[in-house]
Order: sequence, then C-alpha cells, then structure tokens
Amino acid sequence: MTSWPAVTVETMLWEPEDVQQMGPGLSAYLGGSRNYVATVPATIAGAAVALPGVVLAAAEDAARELSRFDAELGHRVAAFGPVLLRSEASASSQIEQLTASARAIFTAELGGRGARNATLIAANTASLQSAIETADAITPAAIRQMHAILMVDQPRHTPGEWRAEAVWIGTSSQSPIGADYVAPRWERVPELVDDLVAFSSRVEVPSLVLTALAHAQFETIHPFTDGNGRTGRALAQAILRHRAVTRNVAVPVSAGLLADIQGYHEALTAYRSGDLEPIVARFTEASVRAVVNARQLVADIDQVRAGWQERVRARSDSGVWRVLDIVARTPVVDAPLIARELGIRPQNAYPLLRDLTEQGVLNSKAEYQVGTFWRSDEILKAVDGFAARAGRRQPAQSRPERPSPPRKLPPLRSTKPQPTRREPPGLGF
Repeated sequence: MTSWPAVTVETMLWEPEDVQQMGPGLSAYLGGSRNYVATVPATIAGAAVALPGVVLAAAEDAARELSRFDAELGHRVAAFGPVLLRSEASASSQIEQLTASARAIFTAELGGRGARNATLIAANTASLQSAIETADAITPAAIRQMHAILMVDQPRHTPGEWRAEAVWIGTSSQSPIGADYVAPRWERVPELVDDLVAFSSRVEVPSLVLTALAHAQFETIHPFTDGNGRTGRALAQAILRHRAVTRNVAVPVSAGLLADIQGYHEALTAYRSGDLEPIVARFTEASVRAVVNARQLVADIDQVRAGWQERVRARSDSGVWRVLDIVARTPVVDAPLIARELGIRPQNAYPLLRDLTEQGVLNSKAEYQVGTFWRSDEILKAVDGFAARAGRRQPAQSRPERPSPPRKLPPLRSTKPQPTRREPPGLGF
C-alpha cells in the first residue's frame, strides 16, 4: 500500500563561494555554477495512513508493551528514570557515531572536563528531558526549545532557530552536487514544520505509527543546520509521552534502533518514496528491543542494590542508604549534588561519601578545577552493559528482504539560487 505522498524535487543553482572574486579559469576548474536537486517534502497533515493489517497490529502490540513497561516499573522504579533517560540519550547519540562511557557522560553532566563526545551526549540528555517536559504541547516552539537545549554550546548552529541555508548529507563538504540527500530549501521549513505539528495531533492514527511517521517527516524536513537526528528522536519521545504511551520514564527506543542502523536509514529513504511500512516496522522492532533491554537494565541495578544491602555496614536510619538511593539513579555524584538531594549542607555530605568509599562501594576522583566526584562502578557497568546490548547488530538475514518499489519523480523545475551548507556525513538521519 503506497497512498502516502512521496517527496518531489526541484533544481537549485549552486555557485562556489566567492565566485565573483575568482577568475574564469579557476571558477571553471572548481566546477563553476551548477544545478543540484533539493527535496520537496509533501504535506502530510491530512494524508491517508494506509498500512497492512499485520503491520498495524504489530505496532499496536509494541505500543502496549511500552505502556506495560511504563506502568509496571515506572511507579516502582521512578528513581531509575534518569538512568533510562541517560541511556536513551547515549544510544540516540551513538546512532550519530557519538560514543562515550557511562562514567564520562555522568561526569560531564556534573561539569567535569572530559571528552567532547560525553559533553554532547550530556546535552542530548537535557534535550530529552526537555522533550518530556514539553510533551503536553507538540508545537514548533517546543521543537525549537529541544534543539536550543541540545545545541546550547554550539552557537554556530543557531540553537533553537530554523536554518536559513541549505544542508545536505554526503561525502563532499564543498557542494551538494551528488549528495546522498539534500534537504528542502530553507524557505520551506516553517510551513513544513507547521504541517508536521498538525499531523502529530491526529488522534485516529495509532500512537506508534504516528510517532514513526512524524519522526521520518522531521528528518526529511531537516529544519536545523545540525542536530536534526537527536532532536528528531527527542521529538519521538515527546509524542509517545503526549499520546500517553509512556508516563513515567523515557523508554529507550533509540537504543532499539541501534540494532539495525542500515535498516533505519533505508526505512527513511523508503518513507520519502511513499512507502510507510519500513519505518513503522523499524520503530516497532526498536520498541520491543528497548523494553527487553530496559527490563534487563532495571534487573541489573536491582541486583547491585541487593548486593549493597549485604555489604554495607550502617544503621537502618543512616544517611548512607539515602546516598545509595541517589547513586543508583545517578552513579557519578559530588557533595553539592548529595547535599541538594538530602536537604543538608555540603560539609555534612562528605562523611557519608567517605564512609561508602572506605567500605568499597564508591570510588572517588578529584577533577581538575571542579572538585571531587564519587562513582559507583557497579551501576556504571550496568549502564554500559545496556549500551553494549543496544549496539549489537542483528544478522543481515534476520530481516526479510523487501523489494524496493521503483521511484518516480516529477520533472525538475528551476528556483532562485540559495546559500549552501553541508551537514557532516552520518549526522541528521
């Protein structure tokens, strides 16, 4: 079934930068002014969503599994919510080839100086938190806010602002000529986002189906100069929350997508040709994998906490137990964080942290110009294990081959020139 509107294309004129200052020989050597093809996404606010019954049934079952996980474990392990959120942030960033250990990510969130990747993933966590907090209203402003938080330390990418230039995915940083994908010209972005938001409000479309299609349309629009992939997956979390599929925790769906990155990219391409089934299937499979993986993470953390109960020597009313409750959801801490959580002064937090360090439950390290951090290597190992499971690729033969329908595009038409910018390869999808 392919009633969904496919993208069309239009021709744009590209000119090398500073072409006016070049001599004709150099301009010709660099390729001179040439046409390239940009995407024109269809509007989808009122488009018919037609999918095989088996695909719809599977998506509905997966949505119920997400809701069941949230209902069963959300109220009991609300404290684990930040762990799952950070795991989703790490996994979502890993799709874009940003990887870092759990220890580095948690340390970066406390202001520790570390790898740039960890800082970016920490920013992604803040974006996902923003997605949850703004889920009551899926609006263009909410989407810009997600991006603004994600990209706060990258001002050259105009955090929270729609792009005012072209972006493309490909190997060349010089021009979009021959790029794998060229996003629509920037003048189209505001109207396309308004259309996407209207589609996201359609209550008759099943929740997970709507989430998958809205995500794919967002990535097709590519409304920002960078960070489109991470923002798009934050948007998916917001829609799941808005549709009440999840209420208590951010179930790490992006981690499920890690199992088949190639399939995810191919599904986006199929979506743009009018074939909805692959992207819905990818989100369905990712949701099921995410639930299984998240349940394992919760079980691992429970096991660690049970071990603490046996090993730690302290009175039942000692503050060390409250510290361990905090460490279970935030496995890298400092004294000010513990003080805020417990409602005590920082100087009173140090004895509790030292006690747990002396008992071998926590390890400490002084961070340059920041202070001392304490960590639970056991909880960090559980989170790293979660990321490792998420990153395991499925065998190629595990996904049935689906023939790609022939792609028919309308004749090209000319438009006015516009400035161009390349988005780094691999980012944004």
